[in-house]
Amino acid sequence: MLRPFLAHLRVERGLPVRAGKPASPADDLTQLYVGYLRTDRGLAENSVLVYAPCVRNFLAYRLSKTGSLAFETMDAETIRAFLVERIAHRSSESARLLAVALRSFLRFLFLCGKTPRNLSPAVPMVRTYRQSAVPAVLSPEEVERVLSATDRSNPRGRRDYAILLLLARLGLRAGEIASLELSDVLRAGEIVVRGKGPQRDHVPLLADVGEAVALYLRKDRGASISRRVFLRLIPPRLGLTSPCAIDHIVRLALTRAGIRPRHRRVAHLFRHSLATRMIRHGASIAEIAEVLRHRSQSTTAIYAKVSFEALRTVARPWPVVGGAR
Repeated sequence: MLRPFLAHLRVERGLPVRAGKPASPADDLTQLYVGYLRTDRGLAENSVLVYAPCVRNFLAYRLSKTGSLAFETMDAETIRAFLVERIAHRSSESARLLAVALRSFLRFLFLCGKTPRNLSPAVPMVRTYRQSAVPAVLSPEEVERVLSATDRSNPRGRRDYAILLLLARLGLRAGEIASLELSDVLRAGEIVVRGKGPQRDHVPLLADVGEAVALYLRKDRGASISRRVFLRLIPPRLGLTSPCAIDHIVRLALTRAGIRPRHRRVAHLFRHSLATRMIRHGASIAEIAEVLRHRSQSTTAIYAKVSFEALRTVARPWPVVGGAR
């Protein structure tokens, strides 16, 4: 709130502009790497937001140990020492992301000629196990309870209800909802969903979802310089900027419905719930992958384990007393 006000005072009252902190070589290199991820690799913005802090962390570590970046003297031992120090108290997934980001950055350094050889193979693999747990889901009754507990008599409730329907009925990701723009809502009863990377998909709007979105746009959104569909309620009326904003809305909605999820990414619960409901009603993995817009059906395969009725038909009986052990 203060930044726009101070900028106004500098223009209108001639207040002095405070000189910013000069960029360091590490900052410049990080910006070059971020540009490489966006332009050359075409990574989604959420991936960039994960990779960039890992790289800043590594560069700060390098400066603290040697006093300079000195990439030409960097070796495998330095890289592994950084990883061992940083992953000591991290979860397996956080450690894996750190290793992936570091491996990507080392390839970038080699491509730019900053290092004489490609050091990315020096980053050890962090062992994680895919599909090691059953995805957390909401029952159909809980989903309807969350929707019913949303008060649609005020602008906040109508906005939140539209967001919850997009999650529950279409299985959109939180970031996809936050990035929806007015031009993405088509008159043909479809929306253009900006998926991971450059992916763009036309998704049909179900009747109740379309009505909720149209009601919010017509009655509550109001004028704004932002082209985002869903705006903040508190001025300045700008668009919701990150998946965290959608997660916050969902967490409040779950609290109103008396549901306390243990899942950290609560918005994803609706996506898991939609896939689970589909597979329990006989939908195939290919059909679920199409609805969720997965590039690979191997990503969708995690939902096969929630079809307990189908799994019972292939489960072998437990050995009887005195049988094989």
